[in-house]
Amino acid sequence: MTSQHIPTSSDDHASPNPAAPFRHKALAGLLAFLLGWAGAHWWYLGRRYAWVPLLFSLLMLGTALRAEAWYFHPAFFLFLVPAVAGFIEALVICLTPDAKFDARYNAGHTRRSQTGWAPILVAIATLAIGTAILMLGIVLLFQSLFEGVPA
Repeated sequence: MTSQHIPTSSDDHASPNPAAPFRHKALAGLLAFLLGWAGAHWWYLGRRYAWVPLLFSLLMLGTALRAEAWYFHPAFFLFLVPAVAGFIEALVICLTPDAKFDARYNAGHTRRSQTGWAPILVAIATLAIGTAILMLGIVLLFQSLFEGVPA
C-alpha cells in the first residue's frame, strides 16, 4: 500500500527533505531587502510560485518606463507594492527566532542556525532604507494626485 501526499498549507515553504540545502536566515533577509521586488528570497527559501513577484515587477517596470514621467505612472506605484512587501518580509525573516526559522525552512537538518548580529544589521538597514523608499513613494503618489502628471 502506498501513501499519497496530501497537500497542506505548509507546502508553500521548503520541504523537510534532508537533501535540501541549508538556508541561512541572514542571507534570506538580505535577498528580501535587496531583491524582494523580484522574489529572490522566495527562490532561496524554496517557496512555490517564486516567479510571480518577478513577473509582476517586470511588467510594472516595463510599463512605467515607457512613460515620459515614469515616476508618476500608476504602474510605478504598483511596482512599489512588491518592493515594500520585500522590505516587510526582510524584517519578518530577520526577526524570526532561529528555532522557528529552522523548523520552517531547515526541517530535517541536524545543523541549526546560530545567526548572531547579521540578521539584526540587515533588519536595521531594511528599516532605514525601506522606510525612506516607502515615504518617497507616498510623496510621489500624493504629488501626482494633487498636482497631476507634469507635461
